[in-house]
Amino acid sequence: MAVTPTAELDIDATLVASLLSDQHPDLAGEPLRLVANGWDNTLFRLGDDLLVRLPRRAAAAQLVEHEAAWLPILSALVPVATPVPVRTGSPSWRYPWSWTISRWIDGESARRLTPGQRAPLARPLAEALTALHVPAPSDAPLNPVRGVDLRSRDAAVRGRLTASASPAAGGLEALWSDLVDARAWSREPVWVHGDPHPGNVLVRDGRLAALIDFGDLCAGDPATDLAAGWLFFEPDARAHFRATADARGHYDAADWVRARAWALIMGTAIDAHSDDDPAMAALAAHTLTQVAEG
Repeated sequence: MAVTPTAELDIDATLVASLLSDQHPDLAGEPLRLVANGWDNTLFRLGDDLLVRLPRRAAAAQLVEHEAAWLPILSALVPVATPVPVRTGSPSWRYPWSWTISRWIDGESARRLTPGQRAPLARPLAEALTALHVPAPSDAPLNPVRGVDLRSRDAAVRGRLTASASPAAGGLEALWSDLVDARAWSREPVWVHGDPHPGNVLVRDGRLAALIDFGDLCAGDPATDLAAGWLFFEPDARAHFRATADARGHYDAADWVRARAWALIMGTAIDAHSDDDPAMAALAAHTLTQVAEG
């Protein structure tokens, strides 16, 4: 069974309360409520106004540090709310990795919406993602699985397609063989969100409220973010997403071929770890179907 990556530490309210008492004692008396255990992080709401985010496995620890270092700067680019850390926690004998506290943002995960219900997000999501695509500094973080040359992901994608039970998987390997040869991004690296799926977007009253989880933030190929067109939408809304992005950025046909390839990369990754998560399994099925259809 392909399941959500296993947590390497047990993170509960008692641990979080102890960390707060040690490092942020003025917040230690606030009530804690578990919000989510994601692939990479465990989230606790702290009182009414704050969110504590702690890596649940070593692979995510450095990602939280990247987010804490760069999101305060990049948030000014994005036209919607982002979870800018307002405090940070340091590794200690209680817990081995850095962690963050950010403002609580009211909203519902876009993962809970049907693709049709997500259609009104096409324009604002394109505006939010493309706003990030400005040249990144030389010391910006790199990510081995996001923003990189497609060919570096070839073996992983083919392996996941071979193992997949998705009805769409059979025809996708030939499609991948075409997509992976798209012209590579040849301009200077730009900032990339890196994980543009519906679980990382909050909506409120049907409108885009926030772009969250910048753990995969990196410098690289913006086509990684343009993959959102397939992860979120059906054809008509995807066309609107693309038109909005094209009006705001400097993308060409090869960039959109790579974007479709990145959607296939992300769809197969989600598919490979979603047997215990029906919502993510549905997202994987949607994404692979949309990629297959174009």
